[in-house]
Amino acid sequence: QVLLVESGGGLVQPGDSLRLSCAVSGRTASTRAMAWFRQAPGKERDFVAAIIWPTASTYYADSVKGRFTISNDAARNTVHLQMNSLKPGDTAVYYCAAATKLSGKTSRGAYDYWGQGTQVTIAS
Repeated sequence: QVLLVESGGGLVQPGDSLRLSCAVSGRTASTRAMAWFRQAPGKERDFVAAIIWPTASTYYADSVKGRFTISNDAARNTVHLQMNSLKPGDTAVYYCAAATKLSGKTSRGAYDYWGQGTQVTIAS
């Protein structure tokens, strides 16, 4: 059992930054990948970023590469998503996800556990 709770969302202007956090509890030693997905109204839940252990390799969607950074604390009980140069198109509910088996890093079906989501809105 892995529990994920997101925080850090809010309303910001284009060009601003936000740092999302995902608190992880439970069987953290069982996790092999952590990821962020996002979903805008009327759209699919899309991959944003992932980090894979034990290599700590990171992966990003083309739309956020160079602007977003995924990272984790040493104990793997917190995962962050630093979002810079935010655009209106980044507006969505952002979800944290965890996988206990390594497969399909960018696919929703690869992840076993999901948080409730945190709203990120970029508007003037």
